[in-house]
Amino acid sequence: MFETPTHTDPYGPPPTPSYTPQPDPVMVTHVPRPQIQSKHTLWRELLETLLLIAAIYAFVNLATARFVVDGHSMLPNFNTGQFIIVNRLSYILGQPRRGDVVVFHYPLQPDRDFIKRVIGLPGERVTILDGRVYIDGHLLEEPYIENFCRGKSCDGEWEIGPNEFFMLGDNRGASKDSQDFGPVNRKYLVGRAFLRYWPPKDWGLIEHWSYDEVHGAPLPTLTPTYTPTPSPTPTKLPPPSGPQDLNQPPTPTPTWPPYAGWYGDED
Repeated sequence: MFETPTHTDPYGPPPTPSYTPQPDPVMVTHVPRPQIQSKHTLWRELLETLLLIAAIYAFVNLATARFVVDGHSMLPNFNTGQFIIVNRLSYILGQPRRGDVVVFHYPLQPDRDFIKRVIGLPGERVTILDGRVYIDGHLLEEPYIENFCRGKSCDGEWEIGPNEFFMLGDNRGASKDSQDFGPVNRKYLVGRAFLRYWPPKDWGLIEHWSYDEVHGAPLPTLTPTYTPTPSPTPTKLPPPSGPQDLNQPPTPTPTWPPYAGWYGDED
């Protein structure tokens, strides 16, 4: 603060004020010095970090699964040796849809896993005729199929029950699927294929075909071919004594005199 002394000489120079330094009111005093954390705090932070990593790892394993494609049943869309990630939450939070590529446990041997495509949904009738799929009598267009199965061995008809799904491989002529073991119950589904991550050249999200409704061509009506059955021709039976010429009179049966056979007299 400044102190201005009083003076009586109005013509003289004013006296020089005296300055007394005062502490800055903004200055903070008694600031605590930085201290090194204790070992207990470091161990606690390390433990919390490890628990966070474990929780994230457990959630990732709960929500996803990793599989390797083995076989040629999904050609040309999936090759053997490819590694994929499957989203388990897809069918916990939602319903399987037609066209989804899914992984499921083989119903006849649950320790084996198959990768196929969802074709038939619960309550539908699936018909395969000349290798083409019909849903409730309407053709299912499948642009992801390169070669359709040919021959009567590929044909059949199935009724899909509640909580069941009809699974087919994209390589229809060389796929073990619902044509062999029937519809798959939902309890065997693992999840929806999500990501292909190996080999690096095949890395990317997996595409699923989407069907809103099936409005394809109607199922052809098969007209059975009538083959007349020929009428059987009656066959004339030969007489009891053996075969004879039917145009000749019957041969009379000889009559032997009494006791003739005992002495050899047969005339």
